[in-house]
Amino acid sequence: MGNTFGHLFRVTTFGESHGGGVGVVIDGCPPRLEISAEEIQVELDRRRPGQSKITTPRKEEDKCEILSGIFEGKTLGTPIAILVKNKDTRSQDYDEMAFKYRPSHADATYDAKYGIRNWQGGGRSSARETIGRVAAGAIAKKILRQVAGVEIIGYVKRIKDLEGVIDPDGVTLEQVESNIVRCPDAECAERMIELIEQIRREGNSIGGVVECVARNVPKGLGEPVFDKLEADIAKGVMSLPASKGFEIGSGFAGTLLSGFEHNDEFYIDENGEIRTRTNRSGGIQGGISNGENILIRVAFKPTATIRKEQKTVTNEGEETVLAGKGRHDPCVLSRAVPMVEAMVALVLCDHLLRHHGQCQVL
Repeated sequence: MGNTFGHLFRVTTFGESHGGGVGVVIDGCPPRLEISAEEIQVELDRRRPGQSKITTPRKEEDKCEILSGIFEGKTLGTPIAILVKNKDTRSQDYDEMAFKYRPSHADATYDAKYGIRNWQGGGRSSARETIGRVAAGAIAKKILRQVAGVEIIGYVKRIKDLEGVIDPDGVTLEQVESNIVRCPDAECAERMIELIEQIRREGNSIGGVVECVARNVPKGLGEPVFDKLEADIAKGVMSLPASKGFEIGSGFAGTLLSGFEHNDEFYIDENGEIRTRTNRSGGIQGGISNGENILIRVAFKPTATIRKEQKTVTNEGEETVLAGKGRHDPCVLSRAVPMVEAMVALVLCDHLLRHHGQCQVL
């Protein structure tokens, strides 16, 4: 019921934000891949709460436990189950929200659909659900890197009206991780951090844009029509909490160009490979990867739960007011970076397996 993603590389996430824990079951991972809990933990540490002064102060170690599918440091080809236990929950912070709907949150829609919801934290709508995605993404990244040398790097491109100047073809993970906001433009990063701290003091929140580049992607990934590569990437990243917009390549700016200006002309490089002189297509043409860097952008809204008092209604239809409690990010962007990377990795890994299965058998 919407909890599973992928075709051959399939992930199913489970758990609620204030329940016993959250996690993922990964099916379709090839056997004999060397992977460790420590490698997965690296990605989870980038996503976890409480990692800096500009994120939620909730203190969770988010230590992963591998329950199945890996033996003596190698995958078995059987389902991999990974669990992360919830430890620093404060469910009492949400007592008022048991009957008052938080504006722009999933409370009212969950009640409308199911007639019941876990009002502690956010249940399945909480960003803690993404722990399973990031854990699975770590494995997908390892497969992509080992099989094809694919490198996936996400970073904060913009927060509110502050936009960094970043070269997606040359940006490095070290540059991204050099500051707590994960913007490789150091000067812009300082201003972003100051703005987020100001917004936090006001009890408010802000949004922005995460950009992500996938380099060394093999040609031929993606299926025509409904399973176009960019369509699956869009579905993946748009399923993330707080995501509100998606662009690839030139995106909406491409609408300002003529066809002559926008087209990516072909040429033959020094290795005899067909390449494009520009990359306004974002590395995908006709739904299939063309070997150029895949470049996407994802817009994230301001965090819905804020400390400012707002008008709302109760589940009994009475008008009231609500000021959010609990521990929430004033800006989700820095923690969204590994989430976006994970979803891009899951899509590319799934399509890599599908491509091999269909086109490299005969």
